[in-house]
Amino acid sequence: MAAGPVLAAALLGSFATTPNIAPWYDALAKPPLTPPNWAFGPAWTTLYVLMACGFYRILRLAPATPGRRAAILVFCAQLVLNAAWSFAFFGARSPLFGLVVIAPLEALVIATTFLFHRLDRAAGYALAPTAFWVAFATYLNAGIFVLNS
Repeated sequence: MAAGPVLAAALLGSFATTPNIAPWYDALAKPPLTPPNWAFGPAWTTLYVLMACGFYRILRLAPATPGRRAAILVFCAQLVLNAAWSFAFFGARSPLFGLVVIAPLEALVIATTFLFHRLDRAAGYALAPTAFWVAFATYLNAGIFVLNS
């Protein structure tokens, strides 16, 4: 059950991203520290596995556990924005639209990390790398927007 929503977000994001890497994304001016294209797949795969592990740890808690329902809802909301970012940035080919989505995405990932951590430390730690990566992705998205506007 934990892997299903995470896998759905990953597949939807890939659906929007993959056809727009070449030639659109490849032709964009990019900020310093932009990783090579091949690095994004392993990074996101690792993050999605960690998300699913953290989500599993929360789902296995008793349904009446205080804070569990809120943590699940916020987690699912960040998954929706995670997939939506790919459609905004890559699908719509819009770094501006990407910024509009990634800012609340980062807020929700941070909120999820804290909510998970309150319920299960390991679950919170599993989400922390995603918070750092999305912050870095925000820098990349903003840099691309500025350099290509």
